[in-house]
Amino acid sequence: MGYLKTTPNKDGFFGNYGGAELPPPLVPHFKEITAAYERLSKSADFIAELRYIRKHFQGRPTPVSYLKNLSDLCGGARIYAKREDLNHTGAHKLNHCMAEGLLAKYMGKTKLMAETGAGQHGVALATAAAYFGLECEIHMGEIDIAKEAPNVTRMKLLGATVVPVGFGGRSLKEAVDSCFQSYVAQADTALFAIGSVVGPHPFPRMVRDFQHVIGVEAREQFLEMTGELPDMVAACVGGGSNAMGLFSGFIDDEDVALYGVEPLGTSSKLGDHAATITYGEDGDIHGFRTIVLKDAEGNPAPVHTVASGLDYPGVGPEHAHLHRTGRVTYTAAGDKEALDAFYKLSRHEGIIPALESAHAVAFAIREAKNNPGKSILLNLSGRGDKDIDYVTETYGFGE
Repeated sequence: MGYLKTTPNKDGFFGNYGGAELPPPLVPHFKEITAAYERLSKSADFIAELRYIRKHFQGRPTPVSYLKNLSDLCGGARIYAKREDLNHTGAHKLNHCMAEGLLAKYMGKTKLMAETGAGQHGVALATAAAYFGLECEIHMGEIDIAKEAPNVTRMKLLGATVVPVGFGGRSLKEAVDSCFQSYVAQADTALFAIGSVVGPHPFPRMVRDFQHVIGVEAREQFLEMTGELPDMVAACVGGGSNAMGLFSGFIDDEDVALYGVEPLGTSSKLGDHAATITYGEDGDIHGFRTIVLKDAEGNPAPVHTVASGLDYPGVGPEHAHLHRTGRVTYTAAGDKEALDAFYKLSRHEGIIPALESAHAVAFAIREAKNNPGKSILLNLSGRGDKDIDYVTETYGFGE
């Protein structure tokens, strides 16, 4: 049997990572979600409705684009991009949000709620809530609200209630904390639609499975375009949903090298980056076991990255497992490198990427010259409309 059929185990563990450490009041609710997912993921009606939504509402499949100009500029490897920026709402997030909305509908829930960092998950969930006629509550750190104002406006236009989070670092970790606190009192009627391959079981598996469509499409498209599989596959990793979506299409292809690109921020000093796998250690966060960046007291450390969607001191448990087994190589790109990639892709390919995705572009630019004759497929997980005001006001228009 293939990797995806056997991992995680029935308790939600990817090797030593994952599981569900929940406050007692939430245990029955997560069991209900697990049972519903197990039942519906095998349901022909659920699958048919989700496929209809993906084709006729989301606009899937998204294409793979050959980045000829960027490849010529870099020299060496040929660079390709899976264009999740062309998915409706501008990022990969809608893949699992529409599925979570459909799951909520089948479960009889009346509300969707979640955290968001860059706002893409919030926009996608607000979109799903509007589509299915559900209420929506989004928790977002005050720092990210200021950075990602266009997405805040979009969420409100779509009918969501945006809850500003003003404690601690006022960013993604605190948004998760705040949303969990709010969810406890609403769990009978609401579904906490976690925004990545993080959180207690079943979410790391469930979100990966809903994002698997990226890898399935990309594998088929790349074969059709080139007659072979890519040599290298890369994606940015914060929580890691876009990466697991792409990686899952190639996980059993031993000749395809997989790379996760973490945010190195401004330096390797604790508090200046969010490169969890690169600098973290085993620990627990938000109800699951994974690799965590910790401060001197052993608590989740402050983090920084120019990309709000990667601003998390933990990582999906499956990424921790794939790091320990060596199937995926994890590296990092800093703010400066990501911004350079942001400008280069915009100027040379006519594609403005999300700052999160720009970390994967930076990896491809860096590695292309070292891999002549090879191919690199990166996940362009989102478009940069949400980032253009912040980037131009803070850093200008590039060279």
